[in-house]
Amino acid sequence: MNTKRLIVYFFLLFVFFSYCYTQNNNTKLEQLISEGDYFAEKTFENEKALEKYLEAIKLSPKNYELYWRISRCYVDIGEHLPANTQEEKNKQEAIYKKAYLYADSAVKVNSKGSMGYTRRAIANGRIALFKGIWDNVSLVKQTKSDLDKAIELDPTNATAYYVLGRTHSKVSEKSKIIRWPLGLGWANMDDAIKNYEKAISLRPDFIMYRLDAARAYIELGDYQRARQHLTAIETLPTQDEDDDRFRREAAELLISLKNK
Repeated sequence: MNTKRLIVYFFLLFVFFSYCYTQNNNTKLEQLISEGDYFAEKTFENEKALEKYLEAIKLSPKNYELYWRISRCYVDIGEHLPANTQEEKNKQEAIYKKAYLYADSAVKVNSKGSMGYTRRAIANGRIALFKGIWDNVSLVKQTKSDLDKAIELDPTNATAYYVLGRTHSKVSEKSKIIRWPLGLGWANMDDAIKNYEKAISLRPDFIMYRLDAARAYIELGDYQRARQHLTAIETLPTQDEDDDRFRREAAELLISLKNK
């Protein structure tokens, strides 16, 4: 075999093995993401989901889908950590900061991806609530900005509408007179309701959306619409690890509305 043929032979051999390696990597990547999604969305084993996603991102270091999924895992883990001692609170805050960093990476990898902005807003919101939103006004403003961007990029993003509704609701707890000088005068309960209802229209079987919408209606004195959402919750499937608790809370709210 002459030198030219030998070069061609080794080149083709290299291409073949590179193709096989890439295919094997892609197959493993898809499997890891699928397993992570199962743990995150079906069995609610967030630590196991995180383990799968972190293993997967080693194979695909600039994978937008993985970055926001990892951020979601950290938030879900942080939400269920104890926060009774200062040490526990510090650990919880550190988890939320990790969630922010991964969501921020998702935005940097894909600035046109709606879910990256959504997850960054959620992580920021958790940090703001943890620290106290009135001491971290800039985080609240960034949260709203990210949610507006997420909805602009994907008008069917139910999660973004829901979180925007919660943001309006939470910020509205303070009088507008106090909020306005801080640049938070935009928050109001009517927009909270509007965004909750939009989220529900996009995902009508998600319990948490209806529960928070019902709470908002109760605050506004619209008990009939609150009852409609609370009653609907009774027959909805489990899609979140906290759904059993949400059902109990909905039932208690229904009882409290009995004579209203």
